[in-house]
Amino acid sequence: MSFPEGVGDFHPTHVVPQDGLPAWESPDVSRPTVPLDAFLPVQLLSRRGDWGEVLCANGWSAWVDGRLLVSVPQPPPTAEGRPPGRTEDPRPQLERSAEALERYRQAVAELAAGRTDSEAFRRSVRGLRAGIVIDGESVWLYDESAGRWMYGDGTRLVTYAAVAGPGASPGAAARAPSDPVADRVGVEPGQAVGHAPTRIVDKPEPGGE
Repeated sequence: MSFPEGVGDFHPTHVVPQDGLPAWESPDVSRPTVPLDAFLPVQLLSRRGDWGEVLCANGWSAWVDGRLLVSVPQPPPTAEGRPPGRTEDPRPQLERSAEALERYRQAVAELAAGRTDSEAFRRSVRGLRAGIVIDGESVWLYDESAGRWMYGDGTRLVTYAAVAGPGASPGAAARAPSDPVADRVGVEPGQAVGHAPTRIVDKPEPGGE
């Protein structure tokens, strides 16, 4: 971390998410520093791709995965200013997810009806990606273009989890299935999320060792 000037001008723009955030001295995964505590108010100083440089109230600064910061509502502008911008509208992402789902449904229907073969089916859905989970008013949508999962409550969308660390290619990250929650907790930017392969063990016969 560094200690920049102008600490007296600290105005929080974001807070750290509830799981905390890994931090780095610079936008470089080889230079880790002390992680940021959950719900810590920070001021976003600058962005460099997926990276975000943040300032803490005590004057310390660090670099984090800027996509995971939670925005703090700001006061509305004066009457002479422009109206405040809204958080991301969920409708465009919902429409994109619905279109991807419909394309996949049509391809499956063609395959099931025998109007196409498996190779043609694979070609028709190659590169098609969509992710959506709905639970009452809550919705989780996968934004393929940014390589992140978004959370919405029906009125707005905010970043919930990033599939890959800052600077990584969303397309490369999307090729490997990933757990959004695991991506958010204890995973450094650029670090792949995985697990040991499943092992099948024969059950011993009764009376055996």
